[in-house]
Amino acid sequence: MIHTRLHSTACLCGLFLFALCVASPIQAETATPQTVDFGIYQDCPLLENDSTRVVFCPQVGGRVLEYSLRGQNALFVSRYELTGEESEIGGTAPSAGRFDIGPEKIAAKRTESFFGEWTTERTGPLSLVMVSKPGKQTGVTLKREFTLAPDSSRLVCVQTIVNVSDRTVQHCHWSRTFANQAGIVLIPLEGFPRFPNRYVRYDGGGLRMAPQDDNIRIRDGFLEIIGPPSSPKLGMDSYAGWLAHQQPSGLLFIKQFPTYPDRNYCELAGLTISTWTPATGHTVELEPIGPTETLRPGESASFTEIWSLHENASPESGGALDLARIRAIHDALPETPAVGPQS
Repeated sequence: MIHTRLHSTACLCGLFLFALCVASPIQAETATPQTVDFGIYQDCPLLENDSTRVVFCPQVGGRVLEYSLRGQNALFVSRYELTGEESEIGGTAPSAGRFDIGPEKIAAKRTESFFGEWTTERTGPLSLVMVSKPGKQTGVTLKREFTLAPDSSRLVCVQTIVNVSDRTVQHCHWSRTFANQAGIVLIPLEGFPRFPNRYVRYDGGGLRMAPQDDNIRIRDGFLEIIGPPSSPKLGMDSYAGWLAHQQPSGLLFIKQFPTYPDRNYCELAGLTISTWTPATGHTVELEPIGPTETLRPGESASFTEIWSLHENASPESGGALDLARIRAIHDALPETPAVGPQS
């Protein structure tokens, strides 16, 4: 009996030591993301599965540098960030998958979160979190959590605004993703309209409430931007909760996000979406906007975007997208509960 007990004890000890040896690398891997070099940046955190690769930039602005399907990046990365050489197209400002807080033209300077370094922690095999330094003027810290699906391009992005100041602050989520080339932007039109043509245009510092533009049309329930508009900045009033960008490369980039028809939106014209497309056509800025968040000291608010990439041929010159197919691709996407808005 004594021999049996000693043998059992030895086995248990051996199993315990084996478990420690196996667990330790997993714990270390969970805390520190796998990294790659990308352009002018070294040691960029990476999430990837068999089809999709996501590369992050905590060095400057807590952004996404690459979001690619089978090697094709859906994001515009400036020549400067790729090579270190300055170019008129893209300049030296942060490019690619940017996030921010608004309202635009009202929010205080966001130097720490937009240009500063972020901390990074891996929270799972296909997830990580990045955290900014507190904003001296905004009074907030930003946290961005990213989770990549194991078997698709589905990337869940959650930005949380945390009031770390001693005063009440008011902000909103503002996504500022530079997608690859102007392509075709599709915004499904749902909800009661506020604008005569379902969009407004920023002209010379003012708003044109009923603009006309040869590159913008309404077709089969979508607002369709088929090329750079006569003025780069547009704003939309749709509550559909998604948009799509057809890229010339054959990628279809879909963003899903919650909308709140009964809440206030503090952007200049109460926008739920805006876009910015330069005349060069090298990019379009896809900008879902969240509702107003009034946060007392210690309070926080979150906003969720869900990204996905799909192979879909771009129409030939003069051709038109199959909008029924675009809607079917969206409608087949799985539901993901949105985190937010205020906690």
